[in-house]
Amino acid sequence: MTEGDLEAQGPAEVLEWMASQGLRPVSVKAMGGVEKKGLGGIFSQSITVADKVFLTKYLALMLKVGTDLFAAIDILIADFDKPVVKSLLIEVRDSLSKGKPFYSTFTRYPKYFSPVFVNLIKAGEASGNLEKVFDDLSTSLEKEQIIRGRVKGALIYPVVLVVLSLVILFGLVTFALPKIAEVFLSGAIEPPTFSRVVFTVGLFFGNYIFVIIPVIILAAIGSWYFLRKTAAGREVWGRTLSNTPIIKDILYRLALQRFASTLSSLLRSGMPILESLEITADSVGHAELKAALLRISREGITKGLTIGEAFRHEPVFPRVVVNLIAISEKAGHMESILDTLADFYETEIDTSIKTLVSFLEPALLVVIGLVVATIALSMIIPIYQLTTQLNQ
Repeated sequence: MTEGDLEAQGPAEVLEWMASQGLRPVSVKAMGGVEKKGLGGIFSQSITVADKVFLTKYLALMLKVGTDLFAAIDILIADFDKPVVKSLLIEVRDSLSKGKPFYSTFTRYPKYFSPVFVNLIKAGEASGNLEKVFDDLSTSLEKEQIIRGRVKGALIYPVVLVVLSLVILFGLVTFALPKIAEVFLSGAIEPPTFSRVVFTVGLFFGNYIFVIIPVIILAAIGSWYFLRKTAAGREVWGRTLSNTPIIKDILYRLALQRFASTLSSLLRSGMPILESLEITADSVGHAELKAALLRISREGITKGLTIGEAFRHEPVFPRVVVNLIAISEKAGHMESILDTLADFYETEIDTSIKTLVSFLEPALLVVIGLVVATIALSMIIPIYQLTTQLNQ
């Protein structure tokens, strides 16, 4: 009796294939909807960083204990409950059984697997050192996950503060202020200009609230789509962040950390320096660093400069980075120096995030306090005028 998995659109296609192979079916089962969905599972769900960490760490461990790649993938297919990952692994196994390279399946999904990920596996497969490559990949992916978690964790409190403050202010301006404005604007007392302006805004919100809310929601959705889903929007958003104090420093240090970590992993896998620089340039996520790395590769090293000399021509890199790269090139241990730089900038990122949060919290409180004080003064001044007139 023969058992196996087949990627197909449905049972009819499976039976037709079995008939063409001279096989008689005993039973045909769908594995958690994976075969039914086929590659659709790849696009209907997301492969997270945590999935990739588990995948690479597990493969490194299995290869380290002597398990062959086919058996390791079969074990992973049985262990993974997430349909999209199971579908990917089945595709990897099918590609291997057809004699295709291991990395070829990952190249078809650039949304989830970066050029760095793919090229590291490609280099490891060519050198027969997949175990080490998977180990390095799992480590770098874990660091990436930790950094993202720190950024998100640090921003939780400011975001909650902003949301709650906006809800309170919206309630004041929309419901409380219009009623107070009607009392003062319809009475005998003439409020000062400052109060009339605030009351007019409150009445506008109160009268057109059912128009304003949909407009705000549509504007928020439109802005999100433009900034996240269009190339022009992403460029505008990136440029805005790059010119924002403190944030631009965090982005710069993130790019340097990514540069050091990525280049170290690529060089350790045995990839040539020129190809490593080209791939690293695409992964740093910083326009100036990307352009500098491409110049180092295409206009520096290609024309006979040493790596250290080529880096010295690029002022975008800190002098400490340039000097350490030049020294490590002569000593022949550039990968370890780059790892040290990556760890250093990881610490710098933590410091920058703490600085950003320590700046954001009081700044938000001051802005919110000013808005509340404006509304309060607009009500207190007419009340003071009224009591003064009554006492005269």
